[in-house]
Amino acid sequence: MIFSTTNTLDGHAVQEYLGIVTGEAIMGANVFKDLFAGIRDIVGGRSATYERELRRARDVALQELGENAAAMGANAVIGIDLDYETVGGQGSMLMVTASGTAVRVTKAAR
Repeated sequence: MIFSTTNTLDGHAVQEYLGIVTGEAIMGANVFKDLFAGIRDIVGGRSATYERELRRARDVALQELGENAAAMGANAVIGIDLDYETVGGQGSMLMVTASGTAVRVTKAAR
């Protein structure tokens, strides 16, 4: 599966547009992560724990996006947009949404 944030793929021709696909991931943050992230906010610096969770949520959303596209017969998703939000009481959960257009592509003749 090819993923792209652009609406075209270099070296490929879109043969068929199959429709919009999405993938979502909602990850809960636990009390210990929140506590250490809060301390990190006070003293400054990056929160490696939250960065790992963010990457994990993004990977899950993109994997689901790819699975949904493959179920439609696509071999690529173009125009991918990633959105990040906090949800739940006091923003206790992280939501990542990936959306794009499922397409069938072939290698372009040169």
